[in-house]
Parts: sequence; structure tokens; C-alpha cells
Amino acid sequence: MAGFQLARKIALQFFVIAGSVLFIFSVDQVAAEQVTVATASNFILPMKAIAESFERDSDHKLTLVFGSSGKIYSQIKNGAPFDVFLSADQDKAIALENESLTETNSRFTYAEGVLALWGPRVDASNSPLKITSVFDVLKAGNFNRLAMANPKLAPYGVAASQALSALGLFDAVSSKIIRGENISQAYQFVSTGNAELGFVALSQLKSNPELDSKTYWLVPKNLHAPILQDAVVLKRAEGNAAVASFIRHLKTEDTRRLIEGFGYLLPAREVSR
Repeated sequence: MAGFQLARKIALQFFVIAGSVLFIFSVDQVAAEQVTVATASNFILPMKAIAESFERDSDHKLTLVFGSSGKIYSQIKNGAPFDVFLSADQDKAIALENESLTETNSRFTYAEGVLALWGPRVDASNSPLKITSVFDVLKAGNFNRLAMANPKLAPYGVAASQALSALGLFDAVSSKIIRGENISQAYQFVSTGNAELGFVALSQLKSNPELDSKTYWLVPKNLHAPILQDAVVLKRAEGNAAVASFIRHLKTEDTRRLIEGFGYLLPAREVSR
């Protein structure tokens, strides 16, 4: 068992190093009953809270790996030793399912993301353009940089592109767009002042209870496809009791309410397939 755990640790470290966008939080690297959960970067804060409650209520330990869904998907395709994948969309979970890389019938929607336009430094008080919200700033084009996640890697980037197109603004602002590899990087662009505006996840804004709600605009759901976030158990973890325990915990009402508190919409209760 000790040899297996050492080999698993070395393999996991290799994949984390090989994929520079991934960063790892290990709760207990030597625990026998350990689950490695690869999670989309928009879900960092709720996943840490879920990990704490799971470990408090069970004898199992979690190793958490975070990154863009696209990068994690590629890592899994290349044999990364992950047990569970919490994607920021459905497409990559479905793709893994279709490629027979997941446990049969393990896929389910654990959250629905909410897209927000954030402009913490927008000052509408003295604006001659009658700007009263960050949405008005977007429409007026009164900014230099607009941050968003890369649509090729991150579902929130896809949703942001769809929203701009639906508003008829994509062409007008395209030259001002800077793309982060994931939603966390898009958030960093705005928080550090490298972009005045940015499309981010509401869950990121909810992490700061002192944030003024006037600095962001919730993008109407009819402007983009739903950001349904699916989880899958990977083939290598099939029959793993610790993994099954974690999945049950993820589906409990307490966990669902915790997820909702972080700024996500709750999917309908799972129906047996």
C-alpha cells in the first residue's frame, strides 16, 4: 500500500507540473482512503468548503486540483491520476463519457453558473454619458480593456462571447478584449486593474461580502446558453468506496445549499437514469 501511495503521489505531481495552469491543494498525501478531485477554477472556494465538510463527516481525505476545464480534460485524456472531475460545463464531461473514460452513469449536474460583468473601479457619479451601471459602461465603450475567460478553454468564456453577440456588441469591443486561460485569470485582470471591466462568475464576487453590488451586473440568462456544470467519476475510480462516499456527500441537501450560497443556481434534484 505504501508503494502504491508513493507511485500515485509521484504521478499526480508530474501531471500538475506538466499542466502549468493546474495548482494542487493536498489535505493528506499519505491517507489510504484518498480521493483526488480535479475541479474547474470557478469552483475553487465552494470546493474547499465542501472538502472541509466531507473530511469532517468521513474518514476519507481529498486532494484538490484546480484549473481550466479544457486543461483538466486534456490531462485526463493523457492519463492524469484523478478520481473525480467537476467540470465548468457539460461538454467535457460528456466527451469523457463518450470516450469510455468515466464510470457508467456517473455524470450529473452539480451546479449552474451565473455570469456577471464586473467593474469595481467604475465611477458613474461625474460621467457626462449618464452612465449609471457597469452595463452602461459596456454599451458606451467607455473603457480600455474587457477581461473574459478564453472561450476555447472555459465555459464562462463561451457564455461571455454569446452574451456580447446577443447584445450586438462583440465587434465593437473585440479589440479591447483580453482573455485569461480560465475564469480565475479573468477575475485577476479586473481585480488588479489590468482591465476596467470583466466577465466573471458571480461565485467569485460572492466571496467578498463587502463588495458593492453596484459594481457588477448579472448577465440575463437569455443572453447565453446555460452554464451547466457536470461531474463525472473517472474509470480508474470505479468501485472506489471513498469516491462513492464523496459523490453522495456532493449530492446532499446541505452541500447543495452550500453551493447555492456561493452564487450558483441549484440544478433540479437528480432523477434516476
